Amino acid sequence: MSNPDQIQRILFDQIDVRGVVAGLEHSYQEVLARHDYPPVLQRLLGEMLAAVSMLGSTLKFEGRLLLQAQGEGEVRLLMAECNHRHELRALARYEGDVADDLAFNELLVNGRIALTIEPESGQRYQGVVPLEGATLAQCLQSYFEQSEQLGTSIQLVADGQRAAGLMLQVLPAEGKGDDDWQRISMLASTLKDSELLELENEQLLYRLFHEETCRLYDPQAVCFKCDCSRERSAEVLKYMNEDELLDILAQQDGVIDVGCQFCNQGYRFDEADIRALFQTPGYLDKDGRMH
Repeated sequence: MSNPDQIQRILFDQIDVRGVVAGLEHSYQEVLARHDYPPVLQRLLGEMLAAVSMLGSTLKFEGRLLLQAQGEGEVRLLMAECNHRHELRALARYEGDVADDLAFNELLVNGRIALTIEPESGQRYQGVVPLEGATLAQCLQSYFEQSEQLGTSIQLVADGQRAAGLMLQVLPAEGKGDDDWQRISMLASTLKDSELLELENEQLLYRLFHEETCRLYDPQAVCFKCDCSRERSAEVLKYMNEDELLDILAQQDGVIDVGCQFCNQGYRFDEADIRALFQTPGYLDKDGRMH
């Protein structure tokens, strides 16, 4: 990868295809440092992060894009997010020991892939398709073919230290040039995982498309960032009523701990905090406490 923790869009001058390449290192390691995930989930989360960073590069508004894979097997949930500032976070939920030699769709039995777009202002959109491919890349390609009717080529790789991805797609406004798309997608399919991880982006582009007229846009930096906060944790608590929360306090030595599943940051609430939540208005003091 050129410089880690960046995405670069690819422009083809003479054909109706768009592309983007992603390389992650520190942002990926920040996610893994917060949980002791099995090796196979470390790799899959790297692929999820690379995928969502590329998908997020097309956002034209302020908001976030969420990629989720859910199933009924050993792994219940894989989730990655990217917002319009290219800030990433991800998590996995699983039970027991996770075998390292199972395919993506074997880990998430009876699974489904969901792609959710959440504008800060505007209507939320979600598309869901069955999880049928043996890899995340295959599942995402099927998603775009079924939900968006867009020819899409996606390659993803992660090794627990670095993650990378390449996505190519027919321009939705054009919908023509089948011969061009067949040629470009065939060339992309020759790329090896090691090349995607190790080649600089300019080298990768030349390796695949030296007979095409194409170029890279300026890179955009990506980073890990979790937007959890004490205030947002307090809002979650308000889904319960005051009496229920006071009962929990009595059972837990006078403190409720709320932890962020993404970054493991913890927020503590005592009786005064809980009572303040249900006052009008409740408020946070300069130290982030509710009283």
